[in-house]
Amino acid sequence: MTDARILTEALRDPATVAQLDAAGWTALLAIARAEQLIGTLAHRLAGLPMPSAAARVLEDARASAEQGRIAALWEAEMARRALAPTGMPVILLKGTAYAAAGLAAGTGRAIGDLDILVPRARLEEAEAVLLQAGWEWVKPDPYDDLYYRRWMHELPPLIHRERDRMIDVHHTILPLTARVTPDADALIADSVVLENGLRILAPHDMLCHAAAHLFADGDLAGGLRNLWDIHCLAGEHGIAGVEARAVHHGLEAAVGRALRLADRLYGGGLRYGQGRDRDMLYLRRLLARDDWGRPTRKLTRLGFYVRSHWLRMPPALLAQHLFTKWRKTAAQ
Repeated sequence: MTDARILTEALRDPATVAQLDAAGWTALLAIARAEQLIGTLAHRLAGLPMPSAAARVLEDARASAEQGRIAALWEAEMARRALAPTGMPVILLKGTAYAAAGLAAGTGRAIGDLDILVPRARLEEAEAVLLQAGWEWVKPDPYDDLYYRRWMHELPPLIHRERDRMIDVHHTILPLTARVTPDADALIADSVVLENGLRILAPHDMLCHAAAHLFADGDLAGGLRNLWDIHCLAGEHGIAGVEARAVHHGLEAAVGRALRLADRLYGGGLRYGQGRDRDMLYLRRLLARDDWGRPTRKLTRLGFYVRSHWLRMPPALLAQHLFTKWRKTAAQ
């Protein structure tokens, strides 16, 4: 195989790894690491016969994923303690939410920054509390700070001065300039409370957010991991009723494509909506890795990078933003 399909096949049907030779194992592990799916793969292949070198790599990956899970949940607890006195709802997003809720999508998952969602009307209050609790701004540049506050769906990123962990404080799930405007109030109102008082999105909203993040707010970087999340969420909660929720948020196209591609790559018999010819182009981008895990298909990647910016903001604003960033870079 000359692309990342070797990884998707192993996740879909772990028994396929029995056919791999040494080069195949090298490719599988390299691509899994590049796609941040090495921990997930390690759990999927646990107990299967494999070369000793591969077994050691996957054992380390499981241990690293567990350490990351513990660190992510501790950071969520620190945020909870800081924000608890305000009484505002605090909703965990993405990987930390999956781990906190014990969902299948969280098993072995690589978890980066802590992402939370709070009501937009209380955004300044949340920021002030977090700054007082030891978080600091990452973006010192005035233009970057203004860009986040005026156009984005989150505050400028913050990092804790002692723990060196990032937190992204969202007030919705897509940039304010995006062509799609999900109902942030409904996301918060229908969120589910956990035992510790933090919240997670309702199951269908969680799936909608994953699809939005992948197709309406990015260049498909990390797409195989996000589609695995969607595969797990759909398998765990089903998709009955998800179409109506996706329509409510204006995300029916993103959710439809996410479910089709997740089914194409990982199975599950989702059979959501009608396939489109453009799905093949998405697959070409998603699978663009060589046997060493290096990115391939540069023109396809570039096209999706341009597309991600096009979706985020109107053409005039995009041109102004890119010119400003270019001018600042040239002046350095």
